[in-house]
Amino acid sequence: MKRVMIFFALMLSACATPTPMRAPTRAPTIAPTIAPTRVDTPLPTIQPTNQPTLPSSPNVEIFAKGLDTPWAIDFAPDGRAFFTERLGAIRVIKDGKLQAEPWMKIAVSEVSEAGLLGLVLDPQFARNRFVYVAYTTREGGRIVNRLVRLREENDKGAFDKILIDNVSAANNHDGGRVKFGPDGKVYWTMGDAQNTSLAQDLGSLNGKILRLNSDGTIPNDNPFPNSYVYSYGHRNPQGLAWQPGTNRLYAAEHGPSGGGASCCRDELNLIEPGKNYGWSLITGDQTREGLVAPVIHSGNDYTWAPSGIAFATRGAWAGSLLITGLRGEALYRVSLDKNDPRKATSIERLFERKYGRLRDVIEGPDGALYILTSNADGRGNVGADGDVILRVVFK
Repeated sequence: MKRVMIFFALMLSACATPTPMRAPTRAPTIAPTIAPTRVDTPLPTIQPTNQPTLPSSPNVEIFAKGLDTPWAIDFAPDGRAFFTERLGAIRVIKDGKLQAEPWMKIAVSEVSEAGLLGLVLDPQFARNRFVYVAYTTREGGRIVNRLVRLREENDKGAFDKILIDNVSAANNHDGGRVKFGPDGKVYWTMGDAQNTSLAQDLGSLNGKILRLNSDGTIPNDNPFPNSYVYSYGHRNPQGLAWQPGTNRLYAAEHGPSGGGASCCRDELNLIEPGKNYGWSLITGDQTREGLVAPVIHSGNDYTWAPSGIAFATRGAWAGSLLITGLRGEALYRVSLDKNDPRKATSIERLFERKYGRLRDVIEGPDGALYILTSNADGRGNVGADGDVILRVVFK
């Protein structure tokens, strides 16, 4: 699809590398063991239509360049953009300029897909200066997933508190997206750590979407008593977004890789508390009673490799759900049925093969869309600008 693009390169400072910091450790936090229900009565299969529309062509600018595998981005009330780089740096863009010194460096295990992943600022950041990040790190000869709360002190980051620790990790399938919901709770996506049995094990935090209070305690209204688990049966979810006006939670999830019948079936799911999303009992169009089918999936011969997602609220794409694609190298624009939240009416591929692998998308306070590329990790084709943050603005 041909689009008119205008590019503006900003001259940005180079990155310095201070000594990485390590958080203290604490004992594992797990959910109680509850056996999942397995019943073989099928559920209806949901098949969305594919009828793309053509919105006005946006302007695309390079907001920041020379980056190394950025993973997540969020904005402070003062307009600063905070983002993670998977090798362990949290960086800041202030007044349109990338700051040379990282806001903080964290010691991570950055092999393959692991490393410094999700980031979100506290809704009360202007008052409490809290930032939440998820990462994989080495402890006692093994790698683990950890969620921590940081605090800004004199414009730099410092450790404040470990919220959840010692969750099983692997070089792949670590989830990692961290978001605040409209209910004021923290949500953390966790992959199955390449152990498919963990997704159906409610005694494990892997293969789940987790929900917690901002101090790390378990909310009283979580669906399982004394458990962080909000939903389960996930393979590797990496995108979370709440639909404006309804507060419905949607999640994007990587399907199985490989060729033939086992591929690809990346999913967009409508998330409800306590529900089982089927991995590894069902995928794609397969159904079973008690297991939730996806709103839409990528099919058996095409992969999105979905990561960050966001709803657009302004511009020509207002109301659309946007999904970044890594292997698909595109931004997917999904229109949801206004009368049926489990139905997608169209999906459109945007910027296909133009910027390479796309990792995250967020709507900024200025109404522009900010998109992170992920080409510098050896899986993409990185250009002279390295990885970049794109700023998408409608005319």
